[in-house]
Amino acid sequence: GEESSAYPSLARFICTELTRGYFLEHNEAKYTERREKVYTCMRIPKELEKLMIFGFFLCVDAFLYVFTLLPLRVLLALLRLLTLPCCGFSGSRLLQPAQVCDVLKGLILVLCFSMMHYVDYSMMYHLIRGQSVIKLYIIYNMLEVADRLFSSFGQDILDALYWTATEPKERKRDSIGVIPHFLMAVFYVFLHSILIMVQASTLNVAFNSHNKSLLTIMMSNNFVEIKGSVFKKFEKNNLFQMSNSDIKERFTSYVLLLIVCLRNMEQFSWNPDHLWVLFPDVFMVVTSEIAVDIIKHAFITKFNDITADVYSEYRASLAFDLVSSRQKNACTDYSDSVARRMGFIPLPLAVLLIRVVMSSVKVQGALSYTCVFLFYLGLVTLKVLNSIVLLGKSCVYVKRANMEDKLFEPPSTIPSSTKSSNTDQPTCPSPSESVLYSPKKQDFNVLLLMMYQTSDFFLFRQEEGEAQAASELKHRTPKKDLLEIDRFTICGNRID
Repeated sequence: GEESSAYPSLARFICTELTRGYFLEHNEAKYTERREKVYTCMRIPKELEKLMIFGFFLCVDAFLYVFTLLPLRVLLALLRLLTLPCCGFSGSRLLQPAQVCDVLKGLILVLCFSMMHYVDYSMMYHLIRGQSVIKLYIIYNMLEVADRLFSSFGQDILDALYWTATEPKERKRDSIGVIPHFLMAVFYVFLHSILIMVQASTLNVAFNSHNKSLLTIMMSNNFVEIKGSVFKKFEKNNLFQMSNSDIKERFTSYVLLLIVCLRNMEQFSWNPDHLWVLFPDVFMVVTSEIAVDIIKHAFITKFNDITADVYSEYRASLAFDLVSSRQKNACTDYSDSVARRMGFIPLPLAVLLIRVVMSSVKVQGALSYTCVFLFYLGLVTLKVLNSIVLLGKSCVYVKRANMEDKLFEPPSTIPSSTKSSNTDQPTCPSPSESVLYSPKKQDFNVLLLMMYQTSDFFLFRQEEGEAQAASELKHRTPKKDLLEIDRFTICGNRID
């Protein structure tokens, strides 16, 4: 009997299969990690939207600045020019560098706006409307790529103009170099405005076509973006760039939707009922944008083992930009730092919006002008409130991320992340950069250990041990690097 039981039989095999057990705790680490990945994926929408909303209001702030405070700053600069006596500027500067940049921005806006009057929106709309659906789909894709390329090169053109106009010159004759730079900047802003106008027209055609096939194809284009980015390797810095790009895209698409709604409402004599006809399409565009961003970020963080906490770091980096641009020794205007960080350039979008609003809304009579003035005051109020709230929030985020020491402590105590950070920031050379790299590596590791023991300084905490200082240095490197990453410094990967 014992011998027969030792032989395998079908009954024993089935019995074993039915009663066989296993213990998940034997591989506890693996299962815990997988559960954490699920929790991270569930946290992503909330953390991502926090970053997106903060970034969105940063873009709103930079965009409103063009309409509200920039005209006033230009007026102040012109008043200074008029009131200065002729003999007063022989030794000192005629205008402050910031005022020179403001005047240049104002001139670019005025010139581009006057040039935009010769571009017929209606003709462009009907020209696009005559094309086939597949042709329009290809045009829309090409426009998106062109928009990114224009933004990338455009900010460099504008920065080059500002620096050429404000750099200290030995001879008066040297200032002639500003003219070609200025003409190039005007040409760029004009071209970019036309490009966004064609984008808006294409979207308008999609909204107004009887069958919604074109709009559906455009929305499906968003989902193609998931395929393009989810299966690539992403570092923390790359993800930061992509997040910035998503913020900029979302803001731009909202402004395009506003332009489309304005044009459509004008066609229907501002009939409020037509707004409800547009609402489902607008809702569809906005929802697809948000859904695609959430899916994309959730899977990128899953595949690259990036925690959800990284988004609060990104937010702190954007907040740091805002706070540091309010310092007395700031090296850039805030709207320019947003442009570099996110690839969002307000000037072309502002030119187009002014053009569309002025062609859609007819202003006649004293009452109309009063309404326009009140609307302007409302915009100024909105801008000031937005700036105050953002500044308050930014201070909280910077403090929470323990980054305020970079603002207030002497420069020599700020460790540098990489030796290349000198070259990473050509736009803002710090006078103390030579001091930044002076400590020896051993001293620096000791300093890190002391900081770890005495304070809550570090955001990333590893297990205690001998390799602690080195590991913290390694983990802090990307965090420091975030402050040196803008939309167009590609970190080894294509970002879109």
